[in-house]
Amino acid sequence: MASTEALLFTTLGTHSDPNNSEMELDCQFNEEFKFILLPVTYSVVFLLGLGFNALTIWLFLFRLRPWDATATYMFHLALSDTLYALSLPTLVYYYEAHSHWPSGTGLCQFIRFLFYWNLYCSVLFLTCISVHHYLGICHPLRAVHWGLPHLAGLLCLAVWLVIAGCLMPNLFFVTTSPKGDTVLCHDTTRPEEFDHYVYFSSAIMRLLFGGPCLVNLVCYGLMAQCLYWPLPGATQSSSRLRSLHTIAVVLTVFAVCFVPFHITHTIYYMARLLEADCRVLSIVNLVYKVTRPLASANSCLDPVLYLLTGEKY
Repeated sequence: MASTEALLFTTLGTHSDPNNSEMELDCQFNEEFKFILLPVTYSVVFLLGLGFNALTIWLFLFRLRPWDATATYMFHLALSDTLYALSLPTLVYYYEAHSHWPSGTGLCQFIRFLFYWNLYCSVLFLTCISVHHYLGICHPLRAVHWGLPHLAGLLCLAVWLVIAGCLMPNLFFVTTSPKGDTVLCHDTTRPEEFDHYVYFSSAIMRLLFGGPCLVNLVCYGLMAQCLYWPLPGATQSSSRLRSLHTIAVVLTVFAVCFVPFHITHTIYYMARLLEADCRVLSIVNLVYKVTRPLASANSCLDPVLYLLTGEKY
């Protein structure tokens, strides 16, 4: 037990560091683990995510035209994942340098923005795929109209713009600050604005994760019902199999990448806001930091969707 506490704590008590929003004002945590965990996992996500998604984009652009609605959503999903993967080398350097950011506040804000932009674009593009498959399986006549590729393209454009607009305040919250000989690139914001950031983050989570998550669950529940008790001639066996693959992959991405991150994200922020006991904060902080790479891993899992859900892929 003593060794575990030594791993989690450096100091308990009134020691404070007003320049470090990664730490609690009354608790100092030993976070050496993240200087190994995050560079390694981000490097793996960068290599796999960039490789798989760049190949996917190339296939969509040069081998899989013309696109249907599903291909349109998947292309934009791959584009989002690629943009995020390209941002990871800066974070690998940052954590390898023990949280030293030499590249200025603007790039820090942009890199932190890209994480959430990719996260919620992925959530919404997967939701678009879910709704499209739901219409195709349960309401095939409606899918003929609503599944047109140009409408899917317009919806994808709306997703990019809406997510960017919703996350714009994040550019003002995120900042850098000096800490000794290093410069921190805050994942949240400076301590004096943390309570406002929690309210903003909670609203974003409810809007961009809670709502889409509910839509996915409803769509896939109804799809499962239609697939097990299909109308005569409503779907072909190959189409049903691809739809089952889609259900499995999307639910896996949500269960592995999105749900753990958002649960620990909420608990971590609320524990800090309510000034929980240092032992509680240390455990929550540890679990939250561990689930961050899981959220990034969606960039590696999304390409599985491209392989399993289409006849041409």
